[in-house]
Amino acid sequence: MPAPVATSAPVGVPGAERLRRWRLVLGGDADGTGCSLSGRDAAMDRALAALYAPRAGEGGSRSGGLGGSAPQVARWLGDIRSYFPSSVVQVMQQDAIERLGLTRLLTEPEMLEAVEPDVHLVGTLLSLGRALPETTRETARAVVRKVVADLERRIATRTRSVVGGALDRSARTTRPRHRDIDWDRTIRANLRTYLPERRTVVPERLVGFARARQALKKEVILCIDQSGSMAASVVHSSVFGAVLASMPSLRTRLVVFDTAVVDLTEELADPVDVLFGVQLGGGTDINRALAYCQSRISRPADTVVVLISDLYEGGIREEMLKRVAAMKAAGVEFVALLALSDEGAPAYDREHAAALAALGAPAFACTPDLFPEVMAAALQKLPLPIPET
Repeated sequence: MPAPVATSAPVGVPGAERLRRWRLVLGGDADGTGCSLSGRDAAMDRALAALYAPRAGEGGSRSGGLGGSAPQVARWLGDIRSYFPSSVVQVMQQDAIERLGLTRLLTEPEMLEAVEPDVHLVGTLLSLGRALPETTRETARAVVRKVVADLERRIATRTRSVVGGALDRSARTTRPRHRDIDWDRTIRANLRTYLPERRTVVPERLVGFARARQALKKEVILCIDQSGSMAASVVHSSVFGAVLASMPSLRTRLVVFDTAVVDLTEELADPVDVLFGVQLGGGTDINRALAYCQSRISRPADTVVVLISDLYEGGIREEMLKRVAAMKAAGVEFVALLALSDEGAPAYDREHAAALAALGAPAFACTPDLFPEVMAAALQKLPLPIPET
């Protein structure tokens, strides 16, 4: 059982507080601590026991349990939200879904209204797909919209700033027409030629924007594996896709795949619509997905393809690698992300990752915080900021 985060005031001296915490961690009768619980601590212990107390066949009989009643589960969810901080509540919710098989209860509106929305919950809802009854769909959509809005607030401004700066730098010219001069950057670039007696800068080098380059938008294709193991990556990718699509200097395409390929580009204005267009689960055919992406590339030198997949290929491996090699030879910047999430090192096909690295497309896991820098480097054709493993 994970150690709970204490929320009540210390009990007496530090030694007593340590015993109290051990009693909450150990659960049950906790023989040997000499510490009894009452009031709020006893209620916290019951909430923990309902989820983590041993079940039959796991070293004893369960002393608690959530049963199969949605109202009972909803009460339990309300209890843990009052006892523990949000980060702990999200972990306990995920454990409840996995350990106690509560997925079917998420099809009931009162259950969804009681949960703490997070990326894992969205992934579970998406995996239910058409199993969600009509009475629950609007509630599920509200849960997904809240998570998406929170993610957008976290990433949108920084993504537009970092990626927009990269696009500006890639479009800059040192021979601009007068009306295209970027005076702020020109002054900063010529500060060494400042004449104090005239209180002016002599611009030896002009900095501006090339209109012809700006007219040709950079193109980004996000190719996302929607197999069940990629749920968190799908959620983050959809939000990033919507943010990138909102930038006028980019033309963004979003493609999801399992054994089939679906182009969700037309839904990018609303990432919630994108997510409800995803069907998590099924097999994986990366080669087929890359073939579709390759057919949509019109200007290879101005295109970045981002494959987000654990690389467990169910299609034709040799063809997949040939497509990557062909795209790179044509000038496409190819980025392979094993995951786009905060979940740490993912499981992935190491043989395929090594094969991509040999083609000059190293595969690595990427956090949402790092993704803007990865995109900025790819758009400028600079070395990618690959995290150390």
